Amino acid sequence: MPGAHVIRLEDTETIPLGIGSTYRPIVGNDAGSTPVRTGIQTCEPGYEVPPHCHPYVEIIHMLEGALEFWVDGFESESMRLNPGDTVEIQPGTWHAFRTHGDATARLLGTHTSPTRIVSYKPGVRVDARGYRISET
Repeated sequence: MPGAHVIRLEDTETIPLGIGSTYRPIVGNDAGSTPVRTGIQTCEPGYEVPPHCHPYVEIIHMLEGALEFWVDGFESESMRLNPGDTVEIQPGTWHAFRTHGDATARLLGTHTSPTRIVSYKPGVRVDARGYRISET
């Protein structure tokens, strides 16, 4: 329909993010065709993303389950994120999270950039698109 585009989650690509997590891009693509990018990440119990940062604002909104979220260097101030909670992460802020408890967590991530840009600390392997490679 003119002026609107419906995207069905089942029609999106599933990208593995390390062991125990997948990402489904919804709005935006590698070509940077939109001013923002969104996607749903599913994290199995025990999943942890290493510290990383983006040069733009990232917004994480919890849909299901729970995460423990922290800013690198401030692990003692970690916060539990439950369904309905949202965290706004400022550009250049090194942050990380892991599932909390034994339930699968699902979150909606919004990147305020037409292209996905992520930096990891040395030792984290990524593919050509910048997605973390599963360590087996």
